[in-house]
Amino acid sequence: MTTSTRTANIPTVLLAVLGSLLAGVTVAAEPVPRTAPAKTATMTQEQLVQHQTQHADHLFVLDVRTPQEFAAGHVPGALNVPHDQLASRLAEVPRDKDVVLYCRSGRRSALAADVLAANGYSRVSHLEGDMNAWVERGRPIEKP
Repeated sequence: MTTSTRTANIPTVLLAVLGSLLAGVTVAAEPVPRTAPAKTATMTQEQLVQHQTQHADHLFVLDVRTPQEFAAGHVPGALNVPHDQLASRLAEVPRDKDVVLYCRSGRRSALAADVLAANGYSRVSHLEGDMNAWVERGRPIEKP
């Protein structure tokens, strides 16, 4: 592009920017990439029970509810790290195991999955139905 061509386009660009500003539209020099939340695989209750029986050494079950909820009953073998403490307690979550997350109904485990994904964890899944469904199905629970 020559200097005269570039100069000829300046008024057009300025008018477009000015028109956008007057219309209340924000103009960015480049598109801003958006980061979507990580899509977390789902593990059924049956799959979890099977993995706990056959591959317990490859599995890490993470309960991201409050300590009080955990104490009231949790999936056997689970460790409790509340979702709002997870970022500061990542050292407790092994990177060399399949991490299965759950909470009461799913919201907190989705937040925890995002924290893990942002910190390089790739072997993460979400327990289908969370604790509510676990209890409804009459599955065993542990209490400390």
